[in-house]
Amino acid sequence: MDVSVFTTIVLDGVGIGEQPDSVDFGDAGSDTLGHVCAHRVVRLPNLARLGLGRIRPLAGVDAVDAPIASYGKLTEVSPGKDSTTGHWELAGLVLDQAFPLYPDGFPEDVVEAFLAATGCPGLLGNRPASGTEIIAALGAKHLETGAPIVYTSADSVFQIAAHVGVVPLERQYEICRLTREAVCVGRHAVGRVIARPFDGEPGSFARISPARKDFSMRPPRPTLIDALQRQGVATVSIGKVHDLFGGTGFSETYKTRSNEHGIRTLVARMREAAHDGRPTFVWINLIDFDQEFGHRNDTEGFAKALEAFDRWIPSILALLPEDGRLAISADHGNDPTTPGSDHSREYVPLLYYGAPETRDLGTRRSFCDHAATVAAFFGFELETQATSFEQFVPADARSETVSPAPR
Repeated sequence: MDVSVFTTIVLDGVGIGEQPDSVDFGDAGSDTLGHVCAHRVVRLPNLARLGLGRIRPLAGVDAVDAPIASYGKLTEVSPGKDSTTGHWELAGLVLDQAFPLYPDGFPEDVVEAFLAATGCPGLLGNRPASGTEIIAALGAKHLETGAPIVYTSADSVFQIAAHVGVVPLERQYEICRLTREAVCVGRHAVGRVIARPFDGEPGSFARISPARKDFSMRPPRPTLIDALQRQGVATVSIGKVHDLFGGTGFSETYKTRSNEHGIRTLVARMREAAHDGRPTFVWINLIDFDQEFGHRNDTEGFAKALEAFDRWIPSILALLPEDGRLAISADHGNDPTTPGSDHSREYVPLLYYGAPETRDLGTRRSFCDHAATVAAFFGFELETQATSFEQFVPADARSETVSPAPR
């Protein structure tokens, strides 16, 4: 029985070199995969077999003569470098303008609206910061006052950290929901409001990563996910993908604690999809590259996470139905070797397995080509100028990027 299963794996933050406009985002010289592979020999034999080393030279990654997948890289067109922007563009939605940023913290009107909407006794922080660092610095005062720690970053986020012993988890989620609905709206409509619960004692606070929850804006227009549901395709989110679409569009959602947990969930769901006969699109985000290693400038941890993912690839390929497809890509960069700990404006790698022919896919014009490919696989077209990976495109057209929207 032929089963229509398309699986997309997003390696969160695994960029493959600066885009031409990276300087406009403060990211000139960023090269996540290049710098991690230069850190030491990173053993990625299965990604090499798929064609990773053919996308561009990477130290220690073989450029095999006959890769088993098509290979290339995607150009981000939307004016951003965050997970929401990247996933939306992968789903065929290009932003017209960037989400708002707050390099000096949130203005007084936002602070007043936050306190009025949530009933919090105050707030601490209100500045761009690393989550682990600001919790270490302000956690003790939070225990004394009960005021949540509010911070942002170079991305469009309103992050709220609180100790679960002071603010119960469900109350933290309520505060974030109220912030999303009543505070971060209009010109202050950030990409994501994020609950960042933690526990522990002063000197040993620890974030509870599995309890993190993203309250994203809902996409302003229909996306690939909506179109798939209209076509009767089961849409499965593993990891934070569902959150990035504002909780809409997916028929099944699976929260994950780590890359390992996410991949095990993926393997189980792919095994089920191969037998239930229903057309299925599975979209998984592996967050550890970004959350645990990129943001923490942990190059060695990043390398080990890549090697761990590589070891899972044979199991994933073995579960793909004969006529199935697998796309491996990313949503932005997060170079752990550069100063600072924020995302980086980079191309993202593309490995595409299962098509009748394998070839060099070149530099694609936008992430939207992923959406066009998924739609074509399930037998319909999206209203977009994007092109399926399986549709022949001359090399010169593949490398001609669309001019990004202004920031």
